[in-house]
Amino acid sequence: MASVTDAKRLVIKIGSALLVDKESGGFKADWLKSLATDVAWLKQMGKDVVLVSSGSIALGRGVLGLPMVELPLEQAQAAAAVGQIRLARAYEEALAPYGITTAQVLVTLEDSADRRRYLNSRATLEQLLRLGVVPIVNENDTVATDEIRYGDNDRLAAQVAVTVEADQLILLSDVDGFYSANPTEDTNAKRYDVIERITPEIEAMAGDAGSGLSKGGMKTKLMAGKTATSAGCAMAITEGMPLNPLKALENGAPATWFLAQGDPHVARKRWIASMKPKGAISVDAGAARALKRGTSLLPAGVAMVTGAFGRGDPVEILDDHGHKLGQGLSRYTSAEANKIKGRRSEEIEGCLGYPGRAALIHRDDMAL
Repeated sequence: MASVTDAKRLVIKIGSALLVDKESGGFKADWLKSLATDVAWLKQMGKDVVLVSSGSIALGRGVLGLPMVELPLEQAQAAAAVGQIRLARAYEEALAPYGITTAQVLVTLEDSADRRRYLNSRATLEQLLRLGVVPIVNENDTVATDEIRYGDNDRLAAQVAVTVEADQLILLSDVDGFYSANPTEDTNAKRYDVIERITPEIEAMAGDAGSGLSKGGMKTKLMAGKTATSAGCAMAITEGMPLNPLKALENGAPATWFLAQGDPHVARKRWIASMKPKGAISVDAGAARALKRGTSLLPAGVAMVTGAFGRGDPVEILDDHGHKLGQGLSRYTSAEANKIKGRRSEEIEGCLGYPGRAALIHRDDMAL
């Protein structure tokens, strides 16, 4: 069975019911403190941690005195705007005593659907993690409407796990795992310790989207599981209500582990290699040798740019004989790439008239 300490990078999803008291509309301070000690414990072991946290609407609703019913969109967005600042401050205050810096990252579904935004989000999260920061991610409820919403933080957390190439996704839930039926209705329901693959039979056990105990139901958790595990990230569903839920999971608390289907880095490379290229970048012999050693592609090594592509689009990487070396996601448009080809990184701003990234294709966005 998997262990939390096996992972180098974890994404932890926290539902609003765990964080916000339904009666008062305020924080469950003891629970948040216990979570902070768990995060500090993981950080002390050198783990990267990302928290995907609900709670902004629930907090804002209490501050604004809005009723405990489904709110109209405008009121929900107003509640989110008020609650989000309190949510970020609460995490900052909980983790600061351990010397941990936090960052607020708000996203919408468009940020993962649009490749350029996806790359920008990925670069920001990666930089934060390299600096030792714990990002606090939430859906940007103040601007997201139905057509650009994830709708639940299970699926948002899975997308974040894929984006940062996490080893594990932990869903802290109101149930202690995946059952063959709803355990509140069927006393014979069996909890699975490990699910190797999410099959149609497993999906049928989840029932309809609203049939689970948590907001999105077990169906959304399985959808999150399919997204995460197919990208090489293991996922656990465990009860989050007890104090120190991550240490409890490590110490054998009931949970269901969904096994990763391969390695997250390999899965991402396979995804990049499978895309239809929008153009090509030809490199000189020196750059070709450097790429094979695992470096990023810098403008200085580019000899020719062909095709019309945008930022984040897939392009072929060719050697000086026209042979394909691999494929990658460009950090520049074809027009920009043409302006900076053959130039040193410090010359990019002079060529474009604005600062740019040092790499034309980063090694993390390249499959050779």
